[in-house]
Amino acid sequence: MNLSAATTSDALEEECWRAVLERSQSHDGKFLYAVRTTGVYCRPSCPSRRPLRHNIEYFSDPQQAREGGYRACRRCLPDSSTAGATPWVVTLCRRLEQPGSVPPLRELARLVGLSPSHVQRTFTREVGVSPHQYGRARRLERLRTELRNGPDVTSAVFNAGFDSNSVAYIQAKSGLGMTPRRWRDGGRGEEIYYAILVSNLGTILVAATKVGLVAVRFGEEAQLISDLHDEFPSASLRRDDDLLAPQSRTVLAATWGVANPPLLPLDIAATSFQARVWSALQVIPLGETRSYADVAMMIGEPTAIRAVARACASNPVALVIPCHRVVRSDGSLAGYRWGLETKMALLEVEGAPPHPRANQ
Repeated sequence: MNLSAATTSDALEEECWRAVLERSQSHDGKFLYAVRTTGVYCRPSCPSRRPLRHNIEYFSDPQQAREGGYRACRRCLPDSSTAGATPWVVTLCRRLEQPGSVPPLRELARLVGLSPSHVQRTFTREVGVSPHQYGRARRLERLRTELRNGPDVTSAVFNAGFDSNSVAYIQAKSGLGMTPRRWRDGGRGEEIYYAILVSNLGTILVAATKVGLVAVRFGEEAQLISDLHDEFPSASLRRDDDLLAPQSRTVLAATWGVANPPLLPLDIAATSFQARVWSALQVIPLGETRSYADVAMMIGEPTAIRAVARACASNPVALVIPCHRVVRSDGSLAGYRWGLETKMALLEVEGAPPHPRANQ
């Protein structure tokens, strides 16, 4: 199967759609599908709810999907594809996907008869995350599934492979953005206010709790509001343009490249790695850009270039955390969650050096 663009022949499109419907693991690594309404791209085997067929685009690889303006799914980790990987790396991925606690590095190394340092280095290079990070992400995914389908939180915690409720609550706080019980309840008890802005770059949604911003997004008004409800289905959502007027003024100023946005209070979930990347992005001066490799160096992780790209793609507050200022090492524009045209426009109004238009 070879997808050279987002469009396909009827026969090939039918095969891809059938693979998505069946969540076919045998098609993983052959193509990715992206959902226009969520802005996310996934493996064919992704366990998330099946999208409507007319909302899907197909891509050959993660780079194509990112250049199309999509971000990686946090459930199936499509950037961590094992297609073409070293056989023992695939073996370890399958081991890490099994229920139970995440095995220590030494145990994984013994399983494949290699040194721990070699396993760590090669696995991270080929998969994009370390063995521990991969195993932890898979266990959190099992926890999400169990929380949806299980009879109670305690059963879900142990069925997902956690040794205790306390361990699950500590790890899930960064992975789910809230405690397991509140995540299972769809954010019940949260009060989220939002405003809709009309900017020179299109419609923007700004959303915040009393603690800080939870979202800054570009898109169509109806879809932005729908997506916010989907993300926080049990939260109390209310439009209040007046309440969010100070944050809105700051966001609108950023669309004109007036100044770096002040450090607005945020109420967003982040892993320790994401927090380091996002902090680094906030110190990139107005009118300048950095490569993904530069950002990796800035946080002291020079080999974590792919992980930096994923952290940029998962940024929930556009403009406030200026992920649009990160480009490829050759100066060309990499994918942007809100579209390459928006990214290019932002860099132009900020006075950043010209960048070759990325192939689309």
